[in-house]
Amino acid sequence: MTATRLTARAVIRLSPTEPGEDVRAFLQGLVTQDVTGALPVWAALLSPQGKVLFDFLVHGDGADLLLDCEAASADALAKRLSLYRLRRKIGIARDDALAVHWQAGDGPAPDPRLPALGQRWLGAPDGASADAAWLAHRLSLGVCEGAAELADLLWLECNAAELNGVSFTKGCYVGQENTARMNWRQKVNRRLVVVPLEQSDPVRQRAAYPDLGLAVDHRRVEDIAPEWRPDWLNLA
Repeated sequence: MTATRLTARAVIRLSPTEPGEDVRAFLQGLVTQDVTGALPVWAALLSPQGKVLFDFLVHGDGADLLLDCEAASADALAKRLSLYRLRRKIGIARDDALAVHWQAGDGPAPDPRLPALGQRWLGAPDGASADAAWLAHRLSLGVCEGAAELADLLWLECNAAELNGVSFTKGCYVGQENTARMNWRQKVNRRLVVVPLEQSDPVRQRAAYPDLGLAVDHRRVEDIAPEWRPDWLNLA
């Protein structure tokens, strides 16, 4: 059987605890992407300054929303969302009955960031780990995710616009002002980029993967070599 489970990911369930509570409306006012339409989507919860706190994929499950997030950050994400809940009747907790699964290739559940990333879905927490295969596949396409690579960077510097991680029409969310201003000015001076490890700049390096010979750097646009740019990233 093909290994599909991403064991480094976890699922957080947001659910109404009283009739009439709208979970989508709650999350809509917090995150970077529109969660009132078709799901899944890739989104982030930002600081008021527009810097990344958490990134995740949002799935729908009836009246509930399910967040596919880093397992190491799941409890902190749930706690942060709970701070915004105030008196709203919404449950926010890990759902260990579900796991994140991935498989390369085409199919009915394409990753909303980039179809070439493959299929991504939520299911029972069984099967062997596909973490190593997922990491190699993701980095081969130049896609970054997770706290080690994204945390504390401005969201558009994480290639969020190119990877469908932001809506510029959805209305207010935490960190929107700086994000919208950068987009309006078309002024994203730095980008995350996957580079050969031997060409990584230690000062700009966010994460290193020696087994793959790769690193993730936060580089000024003019310092990004053409051969490092994935096909989906246009820096012209």
